[in-house]
Amino acid sequence: MSTFLDFEKPVAELEGKIKELRHSADGGDVNISEELGKLEAKVDQVLKQIYGKLSPWQKIQVARHPDRPHFSNYIETLFEDFVELCGDRAHGNDTALVGGIARFRGRSVFVIGHEKGSGTDGRVRHNFGMAHPEGYRKTTRLMNLANHYNLPVLTFVDTPGAYPGVEAEERGQSEAIARSIEASLRLEVPFVASIVGEGGSGGAVALATADRVLMLEHAVYSVISPEGCASILWRSAARAQDAADALKLTAEDLLALKVIDQVVDEPLGAAHRHPTTAIRALGDEIERTLSQLISEQSGSRRLRRREKFLAMGRA
Repeated sequence: MSTFLDFEKPVAELEGKIKELRHSADGGDVNISEELGKLEAKVDQVLKQIYGKLSPWQKIQVARHPDRPHFSNYIETLFEDFVELCGDRAHGNDTALVGGIARFRGRSVFVIGHEKGSGTDGRVRHNFGMAHPEGYRKTTRLMNLANHYNLPVLTFVDTPGAYPGVEAEERGQSEAIARSIEASLRLEVPFVASIVGEGGSGGAVALATADRVLMLEHAVYSVISPEGCASILWRSAARAQDAADALKLTAEDLLALKVIDQVVDEPLGAAHRHPTTAIRALGDEIERTLSQLISEQSGSRRLRRREKFLAMGRA
């Protein structure tokens, strides 16, 4: 059953009518094609109106939609011969961050991404995409392997943030994130990051310090969640919508601020309505971007990557 967001109620009503119409005509001789076509055209029209003027808070709801494609879906659709590499060789394996070696459209690559999980059991198993320090140390290990074998790195960011628990802090959460960012800046191989859902705080930056940062149209990327920001500024998470407006976390805002490099359009009604189409569209942009980066010299590519991030925030 489809999950509709609050602002999608007009769409839910129309699709309910479509389902009723199909059910009533099932097995009968009544021709419903004309009426069905009108209703489907109306759905597309309403979707264009709704998704053409989403507020930042509504964008956050879309980015968090339970049916939005997860990292596992990208692996299944875009990659072949994926072999997961587990563990940080120090503490253990973190399931919120998944990575390994695979083939992407004929090229061998290292691929790493946040996995939120599907369903209650899956979300708990993957800790809702919130990685522990061992997850970021695993990321660092895989990036070093990518350098060693001279293979490009592709990352997929979808996390509300790194896990903030006491045990994570005891095991050096901030240091592990910083090491992952450091490894990213030292990479001599091409590095393309894609923000596909939520990009929350340092937990996202640890996988997004790349040569090129792509971002899906309805994804979000911010230093803090709107709820967390509202709790700090106004001591009330109820002001989350106000915080979302102020944080400049939409793809359009971030492209204007030069925090990301490209916005990838999503299908009408967002990626949760047409996941395979959205995944393949992003795959096309990754392939094009990766081909450009591979043609460049590694030394100049690494220097430009460092300068790019050092320049952020300068007047």
